[in-house]
Amino acid sequence: MKQQSPIAIVNGRLVTPKGVAQGGVRAVDGRITAIGSVKPQDGDEILDAKGSLIAPGLVDFGVFAIDKPAFHFGGITRAALMPDQSPPLDYPSRINYIAKSGKPDLWVHPLAAATQGLAGESLAEIALMREAGARGVATGRHWIADSGVMLRLLQYAAMLDLVVVSHAEDSGLVGQAAATAGEMATRLGLPSAPAEAEALAVARDIALAEMSGARLHLRQVTTRAALDLVRAAKVRGVNVTAGVTPAHFMLSDLATADFRTFARLSPPLRSEADRQAVIAAISDGTIDVISSGHDPRGPEDKRLPFSDAEPGMAGAETLLAMTLTLVRDEAIDLPRAFDLLAANPARLLGVGASLLAEGHEADIAVIDPDRPWIVDSRKMEASAGNTPFDGQPAQGRVTALYKGGVRVG
Repeated sequence: MKQQSPIAIVNGRLVTPKGVAQGGVRAVDGRITAIGSVKPQDGDEILDAKGSLIAPGLVDFGVFAIDKPAFHFGGITRAALMPDQSPPLDYPSRINYIAKSGKPDLWVHPLAAATQGLAGESLAEIALMREAGARGVATGRHWIADSGVMLRLLQYAAMLDLVVVSHAEDSGLVGQAAATAGEMATRLGLPSAPAEAEALAVARDIALAEMSGARLHLRQVTTRAALDLVRAAKVRGVNVTAGVTPAHFMLSDLATADFRTFARLSPPLRSEADRQAVIAAISDGTIDVISSGHDPRGPEDKRLPFSDAEPGMAGAETLLAMTLTLVRDEAIDLPRAFDLLAANPARLLGVGASLLAEGHEADIAVIDPDRPWIVDSRKMEASAGNTPFDGQPAQGRVTALYKGGVRVG
């Protein structure tokens, strides 16, 4: 898929790191050639944005499944795929296949399995997987409990300049828990784990990252105590970044009150105080990435007792709209929103995209930030509609999406 003719998107509001300004963008041969006061030329395909936002395509960091229609609906042009596949992404041939799988209208960046079979014991062939196209290395859905294995992983990844993506929950404390320990879990009679399980894992991983000099990305940090550890580590100069999904800044464990398994997530929903701490961490820069955690689960996984249901949510379609609620609530501004959704995850992956600048790939989303819609699990583009936001009013829709200058949505 190659851009056949130049495109000019005009009369929009450009979202750049410097702010939001009136203007447009022009792209030729898949690259942005002009931005700002753009004048279409003869032969250009012209799109009048009519005052909508012109923003970079989103980079979804750490998804568990690839659903192109859902990703295009949500404005996502690149996705980093977690290694928890069947079979796991622990061989170069599997990485190579995944790296080519989404092209040309969606680029998939595989994250290599940190250990063989994601068992947390023996390191996988990380260097060979890097050569095959891996853009990072990940522990998968679980924490590596063996500190010696984790240190070797971080040291090896540091030599290869690969980011290590960790799921930070102390497995010895979490066990088979389905909820966060507290009043709600007690009322519902759910097996639970203390919120401190996250802080303990974060503290260990940060300490090892500091020893090794590796780049560490904590895929989801959802508690006040863990966020304080990340904040302090950044002050010390540790090369650590943190992510979160919209569920953990939009919802608290009150959403589990009726045993709705769409709210069965990993890590589980936290207290209201922790939810507020996540919003504060997004505002002050402690959290670097907002991702969807896209993990569609069908009825066979969700129509079960709460503690037996599989965790996960279909998040690609709601990622943008839920993040825009932070803008409307003045927790962040638009440039910061697209740093969280696009620029920062692209930087972690080492790809030159997701920025409106001359020379960058023309991955562009035209967004009406005020367009209202209702999240309906029955009508979602994803392979399953297990969203905790089912039935919730939302604002913000992508009206046009370009990948490499070619319209894909």
